[in-house]
Amino acid sequence: MDMLNHLIAAEADHSLLKKLHHYQSQDLLVCDEIGYLPLGQQGSNLFFQVISHRHQVKSTIITTNLPFGDWGKIFDSTTVATAIADRLVYNAHVLILEGPSYRKRSKPAE
Repeated sequence: MDMLNHLIAAEADHSLLKKLHHYQSQDLLVCDEIGYLPLGQQGSNLFFQVISHRHQVKSTIITTNLPFGDWGKIFDSTTVATAIADRLVYNAHVLILEGPSYRKRSKPAE
């Protein structure tokens, strides 16, 4: 995820607080396709910091193919995954879409 790559780089060059503020202060943050790659401890902690700060203050959209029960596989621990999910679903609209892949349907014929 680009956001986490930017935050990890900012941590390395000592500009993390500025970069965190950038992501925490946007009126709307969209994180697309969470879960394709595990985030590891550093990425999980940074993601938690962003989500925790935005909780009940700013709008956040998350897309993923994984149910909440599998989020422990994405984040470094089930504790962090639960804390993130709790903040995201509190006072939220959760949309669950089921069916065949839209990408497969729109694939051009060979």
